[in-house]
Amino acid sequence: MAQCPFHPKPHKNKATLFTTFLLKRRSWLDGLYERSYKMKMGRVKMPGLDLHVINDPKEVKRVMVDNVKDFPKSDLLHELLNPLLGDSIFTTNGQVWEKQRELLRPSFEMTRINKVFGLMNDAVNEMMKKFDKYTNGEIVEVDEHMTFVTADVIFRTIMSEKLDEEKGKEVLEAFVTFQEETARAAMRKMFCFPRWLSYILGEKKRLAAGEVIRKTLSDIIKPRYDAVTNGQEIVTEDILSSLLKVIDADTNKRFSFEEILDQVAMLFLAGHETTASSLTWTLYILSMTPECQEKVYKEIQEIAKDEVFTIHHIRKMKYLTNVFKESLRLYPPVGFFARESKEETTMRKKLIKKGAGIVVAPWLIHRHEDFWENPHEFDPSRHEDKANIQKGTYLPFGMGERICIGQGFAMQESILILSNILRTYKLELKEDFVPDVVGRLTIRSANGMYIKMTKRK
Repeated sequence: MAQCPFHPKPHKNKATLFTTFLLKRRSWLDGLYERSYKMKMGRVKMPGLDLHVINDPKEVKRVMVDNVKDFPKSDLLHELLNPLLGDSIFTTNGQVWEKQRELLRPSFEMTRINKVFGLMNDAVNEMMKKFDKYTNGEIVEVDEHMTFVTADVIFRTIMSEKLDEEKGKEVLEAFVTFQEETARAAMRKMFCFPRWLSYILGEKKRLAAGEVIRKTLSDIIKPRYDAVTNGQEIVTEDILSSLLKVIDADTNKRFSFEEILDQVAMLFLAGHETTASSLTWTLYILSMTPECQEKVYKEIQEIAKDEVFTIHHIRKMKYLTNVFKESLRLYPPVGFFARESKEETTMRKKLIKKGAGIVVAPWLIHRHEDFWENPHEFDPSRHEDKANIQKGTYLPFGMGERICIGQGFAMQESILILSNILRTYKLELKEDFVPDVVGRLTIRSANGMYIKMTKRK
C-alpha cells in the first residue's frame, strides 16, 4: 500500500513580495504555492534578483548538460558559501573549476568503495554501539545520529581521524547555525539590505559558525601540511594525503594550505550533510511503512543472515536500494540547484535577462504530476525499471558534468548504515510526530526525527 509521507502544504496562491521575504528566510519550501508543483517554468521577481524556476526536463537538460557554460553556478551561491567553502570546486566555474576538478581527480580515486569500506564499517559499528545504550523500545532522535555517523565516515576517509564526540557536536551545531543563517542571508541579499544591517541581523553569527567548522578542519590539516612542506614523507593513505601530493602540471606547485582547506571543507559539507538528510528521511518513511520495513528485513536476512556486512552483501540489496532511491525522490538532499544566465536568452518563449537567477528544483520536478503518477506517494517499485522514469525527471545528485562525484560512495554508505539499523531494530514513528520539513542548503527536518527503536528478537 502506497503512503503519502508528510510534505509542507503549499499556499493556494502566489505570495506577495513582503510575504515571500518573511516565508523564505526560514525555508525555501515555505514560499511555494499550488501551481509551483504543476508549472513548467515560474518567475519570482525580487528587488535584487530576477529568479526563474525551471521544471521543464528539456530546459533543465539545456541548463545542466547541453549549454552548461552559459548557465554557471551563481555568484550569489559562491558569496553565500564562501565563509565555509572558500574557492572550492562546489562553487567555482569555467577554467578554475576544470583545473580544480583535474587536480582533485586522484583524491576522488581514494573514495572508491573497496578502499574505504572498512573505514565506513568502523564508523557504523560506533553508531550501533550508541543505539545499543538506549533502553529497548526507547524513542530516539535519529537525525543527530545520522548526521554524526556520516560526518564520522567523512573524517575517517578524508583525514584518517575518528570524529571526536565533543568536537563533532560543536561542528554539527555550527553547521545547523550556518544553514539557518545562510537562508536568511540569501533573502537579505535578494532584497538589497545594506551590508551593515545584514551584519547586525545575523551575518556575524553566520561567519562565526563557518569559522568554527574551518578551524576544526584546519587543526587536523595544518600539522600534516607543515610536515609535507618540511620534506617529510607521506605515509597515511587517505584523501588528504592525495591532496597534499598533487602537483599542478602548469605551475609545478602543490595546493596551498588555504586551497586544501577549501576543498576539504567542501568534501566535508557535500559528503556528510546530503547523506545524513537522505538517511533521516529514509528512516522516517520506513518507520511509517511496517510492511515495507519487513520486506527490507527479509531481504537482509536472505542475503547476509547474521554475518558481518561486506561490499558484496550491500550490492545485492536491490529492494532496500529502491526504497532509498524513492526516499531521494521524495526528499532530494539538495532541493534547489542555483545557476545564473551568463547572457540574455529565451526559455519557453520567455525572456531571461543576463545575470538572472536560474533555479532547477529537484524538489518540484520529483513531485510534478506531469512526470510522476501519484507524485507525493512513496512507491519503491517506480525504480525497478529505469525505463519507467522519464528522462531528466529524477536528479537527486544533479546531472551533467557537475553531477555529484561522490554518489556511488553515498549510495553504498547509506545502504550499509540502513542494513545495520534494520537488521537489529524495528522502527515506529513517535505517535503524533510530524516533521518540520525545511529547504535550506539541504532538505532537513527542523524539529529532528523521533523514532521508537525496538530490538528484533
